Amino acid sequence: MIVFASIVPHPPFGVPGIGTAEDKAGIKKTLEAFEEIRDGLERANPDTVVVISPHGQMEEFNFVINSDPNPRGSFAEFGLDEVLEFENDLEIVNGIKYCCEMIELPAHLHAHFLDYGALVPLKLLLKNIKPHVVHLSFAMLDYDRHYEYGELMSNPLRNSKKRIAIIASGELSHRLTPEAPAGFSPRAKFFDHWVIEYLASNDIKALTGMEKEAVEDAAECGLRSILIMLGSVYQEKYGFNLVSYESTLGVGYLVARFL
Repeated sequence: MIVFASIVPHPPFGVPGIGTAEDKAGIKKTLEAFEEIRDGLERANPDTVVVISPHGQMEEFNFVINSDPNPRGSFAEFGLDEVLEFENDLEIVNGIKYCCEMIELPAHLHAHFLDYGALVPLKLLLKNIKPHVVHLSFAMLDYDRHYEYGELMSNPLRNSKKRIAIIASGELSHRLTPEAPAGFSPRAKFFDHWVIEYLASNDIKALTGMEKEAVEDAAECGLRSILIMLGSVYQEKYGFNLVSYESTLGVGYLVARFL
């Protein structure tokens, strides 16, 4: 059964030992929101956490499911000598793959390392619990296919006797200020506004139909993760609970809970 679902960003500065106190002060609201999400996740007591990351092993025309029995990754690229390792839930992995095969939705099993898009949320949210971890990556297929992928996933997740949590890791625009990592675009703020508005009204059609130019101009990395998560809970009675949103560092950090 699905017991929890949320959207979180993946700021490396949020991890203890990475960045400065000033860096962390710049995402204070986001870190406080992570604590609220962590508390809710612990109360949900999941057996398995499914994390969808935009920075994992990616194939243009195939969804990738991490098949490593013990997925692991490190923060070495950020100067922190720490390795995280988890136990995969291969029953869920194979269930997702089987559902994709039934309608010929392209999905590949591939053993690979956990990327920072998965590692940051896992580090911040799994402080006190040790569930199994299923690590998913999206493809460069259209947005409708990502929502469809989530709908397919919902069947093995809902039918499992295990308690399943779904974490969509992703960020909105990376171009919100002149200091932003991808440069500045005065139109980027509209992308973030629209995404939050569509999530609040549960307007899936508007999310999957967002104009390609607006999405590309925002330099986002979260829309596909969000659509997979939304598809996976389409049979649940979910709601949009906005926990926080801030753009201090030029990136739209959205934290929200749906279940």
